[in-house]
Amino acid sequence: MEPHIYREGALVGWIEVICGSMFSGKTEELIRRLKRAQIARQRVEIFKPAIDQRFSEAEVVSHDENAIPSTPVDTASQILLLAGDADVIGIDEAQFFDLDLVNVVQRLARDGKRVLLAGLDQDYQGRPFEPIPQLMAVAEYVTKLHAICVVCGAPANHSQRLVANDDRVLLGAKDAYEPRCRRHFSPTPVPTSAPIAKPARQATPAAPTPTVSDAIS
Repeated sequence: MEPHIYREGALVGWIEVICGSMFSGKTEELIRRLKRAQIARQRVEIFKPAIDQRFSEAEVVSHDENAIPSTPVDTASQILLLAGDADVIGIDEAQFFDLDLVNVVQRLARDGKRVLLAGLDQDYQGRPFEPIPQLMAVAEYVTKLHAICVVCGAPANHSQRLVANDDRVLLGAKDAYEPRCRRHFSPTPVPTSAPIAKPARQATPAAPTPTVSDAIS
């Protein structure tokens, strides 16, 4: 359930953080909450980092292709300028902003706005991915989601990089990452292994050709 906080009949602002590994449903959950706010006829503004153009330049899109219109911004401070009189602020891929985002969302919450953020809490090496840890610390509500480990099926909270690249920020989807549990995660990029070849189907042995001696016997 989404939180509802009231004080003397007036809506009080707060911060909600949705975090986890890739493919854990963070953006899907963010979109769900924002659409519910729209159904409730609340004024909603949605933002995403301009560098994230994997699926769309002007929409927040989940891996399940669920989408909602958004405004791309280059810096967190632009969100303050564009938030206007919105009641609810949504921010996707929050890990791509710098630490100034913490101050921005704190100010929005103090102004009485509900702020929802989604982002990776760990980078491809399993290290805390700023500013998500700092946002989790100041948020009233934190939801941590898990994917499914592609190796063993256990809950996955790591994003395994599949391409040889040491950049901390590397945009990609299933071509570059897959979810892994703690046991099967490696902080070193692991190229996708070649598919295991299935054994060739053996032909049914042919019946032996009858010989003359067989016919006589």
